[in-house]
Amino acid sequence: MYQNSLLQAPVAITKDNFPVLDMTCASCAVSVESMLKSIDGVSNAGVNFANRDAWVEYDKSIATPAKMKAAIQSIGFDLLIESENKEEVKAAAIAKSYDEIKNRTIWASILSTPVVIIGMFFMDMPYGNWVMMLLTAPVVFYFGRNFFINAWKQARHKKANMDTLVALSTGIAFVFSMFNTLFPDFWLARGLHPHVYFEASTVIIAFISLGKLLEEKAKSNTSTAIKKLIGLQPKTVTIITQDEVVKTIPIHQVSIGDLVLVKPGEKIAVDGVVVYGSSYVNESMITGEPLPVEKTKGEKVFAGTINQKGSFRFKTEKAASETLLAQIIKMVKEAQGSKAPVQKLVDKIAGIFVPVVITISVLTFLTWMVAGGENAFTHALLAGVTVLVIACPCALGLATPTAIMVGVGKGAENNILIKDAESLELAHKTDVIILDKTGTITQGKPVVSNVYFSSDSDIFSKILLAMEIQSEHPLAEAVVAYFKSNGVKPVDLNSIESITGKGIMANFNGTTYVTGNQKLMKEYSLHIPTPIRLKLEEWQKEGQTVILFGDKTIAIGVVAITDMIKETSREAIQELKDEGLEIYMLTGDNKATARAIAKKAGIEKISAEMLPGDKAEYIKKLQEEGKVVAMVGDGINDSHALAQADVSIAMGKGSDIAIDVAKMTLITSDLKMIAKAIKLSRRTVNTIKQNLFWAFIYNLIGIPIAAGVLYPISGFLLDPMIAGAAMALSSLSVTANSLRLKYS
Repeated sequence: MYQNSLLQAPVAITKDNFPVLDMTCASCAVSVESMLKSIDGVSNAGVNFANRDAWVEYDKSIATPAKMKAAIQSIGFDLLIESENKEEVKAAAIAKSYDEIKNRTIWASILSTPVVIIGMFFMDMPYGNWVMMLLTAPVVFYFGRNFFINAWKQARHKKANMDTLVALSTGIAFVFSMFNTLFPDFWLARGLHPHVYFEASTVIIAFISLGKLLEEKAKSNTSTAIKKLIGLQPKTVTIITQDEVVKTIPIHQVSIGDLVLVKPGEKIAVDGVVVYGSSYVNESMITGEPLPVEKTKGEKVFAGTINQKGSFRFKTEKAASETLLAQIIKMVKEAQGSKAPVQKLVDKIAGIFVPVVITISVLTFLTWMVAGGENAFTHALLAGVTVLVIACPCALGLATPTAIMVGVGKGAENNILIKDAESLELAHKTDVIILDKTGTITQGKPVVSNVYFSSDSDIFSKILLAMEIQSEHPLAEAVVAYFKSNGVKPVDLNSIESITGKGIMANFNGTTYVTGNQKLMKEYSLHIPTPIRLKLEEWQKEGQTVILFGDKTIAIGVVAITDMIKETSREAIQELKDEGLEIYMLTGDNKATARAIAKKAGIEKISAEMLPGDKAEYIKKLQEEGKVVAMVGDGINDSHALAQADVSIAMGKGSDIAIDVAKMTLITSDLKMIAKAIKLSRRTVNTIKQNLFWAFIYNLIGIPIAAGVLYPISGFLLDPMIAGAAMALSSLSVTANSLRLKYS
């Protein structure tokens, strides 16, 4: 493996994903991964058998995709390194491979049928052995040639995989049977019948091919989430040139700054900002909200969303590979290709599994030769071959990745983006959930919650609106939005003056008015009447921010502004409590506001006035107590805490940094999705455990039976072709069990 020298200048490490073709089992993935890691310039690599992808971190100046491709081809596999239309090329290659497996399965089954009939029912027919040999040869050495080719390539690199087991078992059975057909007198002279096992060789190839066919079909179903997401992205885009020429180009040719025309009913191709026209856009694939959103000049639009009836033009801000949709696709793919902690153990087992099985097969053969009695050699050969056939590691290799792929896809369908398998596996172990306040529990946008005027609210509302329109204070927007939504029209002020950090002073029809905080009112010695003072104190206790309005002698009105909690927050928090989780709220806001929001949300454990580092330290202390902590946040100030947490969850409408740091993202920013994510984690982990249990049990029971442990007791010796069928069924059952997640 490549390592940088401490004396060298730091090198830029590139991380790329490459589809891998022709893998047939989990140990194939281990072989590809170890080969990639051995290439000079590669710092790290990983291969996922279920989704046929490899990720590689490498120094471009030393390692190149072409070198990687050559290395992988040398051990019998292939790496797709095309930069454009990679998914389409991969899909075409997989489709071609599927058709080849289908043809091999059909022809192997057709030729195997008469061999089985003769071998089982007409074994004494004239020239029966010769007929079976002629029918078996093309099955083993033509339709099953890939097993031998790949086994040889593996052996050249001192590696072994499932192909090695199949090649050894079918090859030995065929050669032994052919010898007995050509030289039957060798055994007859020794008083033994020259048994043949052509039917075992053909049926093993046919059953394993059928298992592969069903497995390929099932594996393709586990990645439907990716296909759906990719399908959201249009393949072409209509742009308008500087000469006002309208032309359609492939999406990968779009550049930042291009002017794009969106017609009614079209999907938006890339992210950008509207510069002309208006329409309503269905953004449910991003927000989860069913109602279309109005888009006018200056509004952002996102790839994959669907335009409604209007038409508009927008300027692109991101290339096709960098859009929000592209990032979502990338996150889902990386998550589906990532390995859960349990999978790392499974990979190690798969890596040593084949050599162990070959050793067991040899020991089985030797044991039967020593203690087998009259038919020692025949039984030794049969048992040794059967051990090789039944011990296929496919079920073991598929157990974890298929469940992870379906789990991540299920999450994407429910607007939960899961970045890696570790977070999906760990989420169900969560003891404590830490919630940020602003933007997580609350809307993250201040709104006017209460307004009170002591008299003549109509004219005073107009004056206050006119003053706040001129203000640059963030809270002024909330006041302006409130009054405008209630149909209030501003008056024309005679003069206006901003008082930095405190408020505004203005003149209307000869009267001076002020609006701002209590500090400003005290400076001007404004009298605050009892009704207004009572409202002021009540709303402040509730954690609301208040703005006073009056002339230069007396307060006339008071406005309360708050960051409202989301409609579903309280219900979501109660649901998490019902799951037995401890809920904490950490916020940088003041204690009064924090207590008020916590009370509304149903949270008892709160900590206010916290800096970003304080949140991370708080989480660290909980972890030191042995708790598994999940952090939910949306801002840049939450990124440190998100990085510290065991499970990090970002709100989809939060900052890019928070989303980058977090291992899960809730696209809809709805806290109810947290409980869904935890339940999904629990179901996924249970599925993995079930898969691993059956995979291990299958081998623990199957290998001893194949070796012949039941023969001394009952005289039962497992037939190799039955072992082949059982092996295929085990892989299919594991994949089918994973697919149940889609419908749970």
